[in-house]
Amino acid sequence: MNSNENLIGKFYTAFANADVKTMVECYHPKVHFVDPAFGLLKGDQVSKMWEMLILKSKGDIKIEFSNIKTDEFSGSARWVATYKFSKTNRKVINRISSEFIFQDGLIIKHTDNFDVWKWSKQAFGITGYLLGWTGFFQNKIKEQALLSLKKFQQTK
Repeated sequence: MNSNENLIGKFYTAFANADVKTMVECYHPKVHFVDPAFGLLKGDQVSKMWEMLILKSKGDIKIEFSNIKTDEFSGSARWVATYKFSKTNRKVINRISSEFIFQDGLIIKHTDNFDVWKWSKQAFGITGYLLGWTGFFQNKIKEQALLSLKKFQQTK
């Protein structure tokens, strides 16, 4: 295993253990994070997002990761998050593909990709099934995620 594979393993092991401090130690101070729910987050926003998600899960989140592949500059992994979506209390099993860019031995860019329609069907039931594929609904998900993050940052 090379150092970047170890870094990704350390990140997801910390996530599985709800250890935000260790997760954040894996990131470069100028990290950029992108995913379908939050869009683009930078720097401190990224650590606050993970902290918020872990706190909202109240210890009821299961993280499994696999297929870590890296070279000197970039990497990828697959992971599955199983949890109850806080707004609806519905069980979600989200399958995510991640891509990473490394700088100075840390993650400087982290991109998560997942099927928003599949996620919304689980999180919102029939509403997600009927509307989760639309740009309007996906934009609403992003607006709500960013609003939650903004409120969380104001309390910290």
